[in-house]
Parts: sequence; structure tokens; C-alpha cells
Amino acid sequence: MHGFFSQLVVVLLTARLLALLLRRLGQPTVVAEMAAGFVLGPAALGAISMSAVEWLVSARTALDVLGQIGLTLFMFVVGAELTGAGISRARTAGGLVAISAVAVPALLALALAPWVYEYAPAGVGFWQFASFFCLAIATTAVPVMARLLQERGELGSTEGAVSLSAAAFGDVLVWLGLPLIVGFSKAPLDTGAALKSTGALVALAIVAIYGVRPLLAAWWSRVPVDAPTAMVVGPPLVCGVIFAASTSAIGFHAVFGAFLAGLCMPRDAGLLHKLDAAVTPVSTLVLMPCFFASAGLQTLPIASVGLGASLLAIIVVAVVGKLVGGAIGMRFAGYGWSASAKVGVLMNIRGMMELVVITIGFQAGLIGADMFTALFFMAIITTAMASPMLAAVSALQAAAGARAAQSGRAIKDPA
Repeated sequence: MHGFFSQLVVVLLTARLLALLLRRLGQPTVVAEMAAGFVLGPAALGAISMSAVEWLVSARTALDVLGQIGLTLFMFVVGAELTGAGISRARTAGGLVAISAVAVPALLALALAPWVYEYAPAGVGFWQFASFFCLAIATTAVPVMARLLQERGELGSTEGAVSLSAAAFGDVLVWLGLPLIVGFSKAPLDTGAALKSTGALVALAIVAIYGVRPLLAAWWSRVPVDAPTAMVVGPPLVCGVIFAASTSAIGFHAVFGAFLAGLCMPRDAGLLHKLDAAVTPVSTLVLMPCFFASAGLQTLPIASVGLGASLLAIIVVAVVGKLVGGAIGMRFAGYGWSASAKVGVLMNIRGMMELVVITIGFQAGLIGADMFTALFFMAIITTAMASPMLAAVSALQAAAGARAAQSGRAIKDPA
């Protein structure tokens, strides 16, 4: 056991050191945590010392268990946050951006799918692979976007509000589609079992929305204002664990249940604040780095990834799809090009949501190690791009404003 704690120290220290380094470059902490998982795996550390990687691999089972717990807690909080702040604001502009920012990258990914289908695992049909590939390319990360906007002081801006609403709505579409794709991926083996599992998931969702949600609302209305944290956080967490166990029992990943439980939470800022304060520090600072490390240990060395030029094509399709899709949606909503460009950049942030999606796909056998490594790398690149691209767009906006002001003065006071 002492060996595992030494490995855990290496994982956490690597994440913290990279966070300190990348923060100087304007990157959010999650980019460092994702990068730490990648750095500690065969894709990076393996090029220096495979023995060090093998030492860490011996802890992968324990890291995976801790990471899955952190992932489940994280998705529970994400579901609660979407309920309180995301879905209710997904109106007009946010809805248009969400649809276009999911549809455009998904269509581009579908066009690329025949080219990369040769890297799908044996026995996986084209449409099973293509459906998941499109979903993975279309994912956006709400929590990372919110953290980045908060650090930039733009959380309340028009572009920020629209992007958060669009990302929240888009993520709901992704999380509705993902269990169906994973369920039907088993169709060639047992169509009846896949349909039965999907039906059970739909039934669980109905029970959650029309049964559990009202019960939780009634419970929260009776909780005293000065109730201790354990009394406030305990029942929601137990509910989350029950739902996670339920989806796991019917053949889906536990995160679907945790996410569904989060959606059932009462829409109360006080409850969300206490949940966030009690759960987020442990899940993000200790448990999620274990998830990233476990995922990183399943990657392949970049030099040995068989995708070749397809790796570049995947990154280009992912970036162009989100930039164009987000910008087009914003333009259709009646905003200018500068605001549209900023929304397109924000919709390109994938963060840990992408790793959650591809990990589920990898565990379900929909993608192999090559594609998993490529999509892992793409998630880091697209998330890291956000800060410098936002700075560039802001600089262009400022320059355009200065030119407009100077032009106005010149007209009022001709030489």
C-alpha cells in the first residue's frame, strides 16, 4: 500500500507543478491536470523511461477506482449546475449556438469518419464507430468554460452568457445521445439486451424527473437555513450514488446516473453552493487527477500512434467545426462578427468532458487505443487554445474600437 501512496504523490505533485507552470501562461488548472495525465503516460514519459511508466501502471487499478469516484462526483455536480444555471438560460441565441456548434462539427466528423474507420476496433460497425466519433468531436466543456470566463472577468458578458447556455444545452444533447450509442453498440451481439437496457434507462429518467425530483424539492423545503453541511450534502450524495449504481446495473456507465441525479437537485443557489463547496475540492484536487492519470496510462506513444496524417485531420476538424459552428449560430442570433468569433472560440473548449466521453467509448470498445490517444491529445490542444485565442480576439476588438473612435474624431474635426 505504501507503494501506491508514493505513486499517488507523483500524480498529484505533477498536476500541481504543471498547474503552477501553465498558470503563468494563462491556462486554467484543468489544462494542467489533463496534461499531467498525458505526461505520465506512455505518450510522453514513455519516451524517457518506460520503467517509470510501468511503475505507475502497477497502480492503475487503484488510480482508476479513485478516478471513477471523482468522475462520478464531478458529473453529479455538473448535472446540478446545469439544472440551476444552464438549462434555464438556454434561450434563443444559446439554443441557436448549441445546435450549430453540435451539428457543424458532427457533420465534419461524419465526413472524416470513413477515413479513420480503419482504426476502429475489430467487430465495431461503421455507424457505431461514426456515431460515437461525431459525438466526441461535438463535445464542449461547461465547467472549464465557466472557470476560464471567471478568471477573465467575463462571466457576465453577453458572449459568456450565450456560450455557457449553449454549452449547457449541447452537453445535455451529448449526455442524452451517449448512453444510446453505447447501448446500441452491443446490438450485433444482443439487440434485445441493448433495447432492454435503453428502455430501463428511459424508465429511470422518468422516475427521476417525475418522482425523485419532487421528493428532493419537498425535502429541501424542510431543511433549516442553518442546517449543518452533513445534513444538506448527505441526502443528495446518497441519491447520486444510488442512481450511479442503478445505471451501472442496467449496463451503462455510472456517470450517467450521477449526472441524472444532479439534474434532479432542487434549483436553489444555497444548495448548489454547499454541494460545490463540499464535493468539488476533493473531486477536482485529489480524485480527478487520478482519473486523468489512469486515462493517460492507457494512451500510446505519439510516435507509435498509427493515425499519421489523420491525427492532424482530427484536430483540424474539431477546431474548425466548433469555431465555425459557434460563430454561425451567434450570427444567426443577430450578433456581430467579433462577438461571434469569441463564442466560436469558447465553444471549442472541450476539457475534461471530452475525456469523460472518450473514456466511456474506450471502455465500451467503440474506439481503440490509437483513436483514444488522438482524441485525448485533441482535447488538450483545443482546451489550451482558448486562452490565447480569446486574448487575440479581445485585442482585435480593442483595435477595431480604437480605429472607430479615431475615425469618428477625424470626421468631427477634419484637418
